[in-house]
Amino acid sequence: MRATAAMAVSLLKLRIGVAIAASALAGVALASGPGLSWWQLTGLSLAILGASGAAGAFNHYYDRDLDRLMLRTRNRPFASGAFGESPWWLVAFLGLLVISLGLAWLTVGHVAAAYVFLGAFTYGIVYTVWLKRKSTWNIVVGGLAGSFAVLAGAAAVDPAPQVVPTVLAVVLFLWTPPHFWSLAAAKGQDYARAGIPMLPVVVPASAWTKAILAHSVALAAISLVPLWYGQGLFYGIGAAAGGGWFVWTSLTLYREPSKANAMANFFASLIQLAFLVAGALLSSAIGSWS
Repeated sequence: MRATAAMAVSLLKLRIGVAIAASALAGVALASGPGLSWWQLTGLSLAILGASGAAGAFNHYYDRDLDRLMLRTRNRPFASGAFGESPWWLVAFLGLLVISLGLAWLTVGHVAAAYVFLGAFTYGIVYTVWLKRKSTWNIVVGGLAGSFAVLAGAAAVDPAPQVVPTVLAVVLFLWTPPHFWSLAAAKGQDYARAGIPMLPVVVPASAWTKAILAHSVALAAISLVPLWYGQGLFYGIGAAAGGGWFVWTSLTLYREPSKANAMANFFASLIQLAFLVAGALLSSAIGSWS
C-alpha cells in the first residue's frame, strides 16, 4: 500500500499539485467578492489537483526517455519501467483532465475552469512538448502554469479581473524560473546529460546567478504591492519575511555560485511561496472573523 501510494504521488506530481492548489486558494483569499462555500473550495481544490496531476502524469510519460538519463528522475514510474508504455495512459490522463475541468465548471464557473485548463495546457503542452527540450525560455513561459491557478481562484469569487490577485499571479510567474534554475544549477550534470537547455546549463554562472537575483528581487518587491490595496499585517509579514529570505539566499548564490548555495536558494524559494500563501490565507481568515 505504501509503495502504491508513493507511486501515485510521484505519477501525479501531487506535491506540486498541492502547492498549485494552495496558490489558487490564495487567489480566492485576495479576491474581493462574496466568500465561497466549503463545497466550492473543495471542488476548486480537487479540480486543480486533478488537472495538475493529469499534466504532471503526461509529463512523466512524454519525458520518460529524458528521465532515464537523470539521477533525480530515473526512478519515476515510466522511466523505471514500473509502468509500461501504452496509449491508454494518455486516454486516462485526458479523462482525468476532462473530469477535473467539469468539476471546476460545476462548482466555480466556466471562467475559473478556463484558467484551470490554461494552467494544465501550459505545463503539459507548452512547457513539456514545445519548449523543454528546445529553449532556455522553457521554464520562463512554463511559469504561467502557477499564475493561472491564482487567476482561477480569483475568478471563482468574481470572474472580472482584479488588481490584487493579478499581482499575485505576476509574483508566481516570476517565482517559477529562479526556483527551477536553482535546482538546475544544483543538478547541472543531470540536465546536461539529458540535453535539457536550462539556463544554468548553457550560460556562465555570472549570467544565471544574475537572472536568479533579478527575479527574486522583482518578485519580493511586487509581492508587497497588495499592501497598498488594503491587505493586512499578516500578509505583509509573510511577503516581507519570505521575500527577504529569498533575496538574501539569491544574493549569496550570486556572490558564490555553488551547488550548496543553489540548493539553499531552491529551498528558500519554497519558503517564500509558503510564507506568501500563508500570509494571504491568514489575512483573509482574520478579516472574515473581525
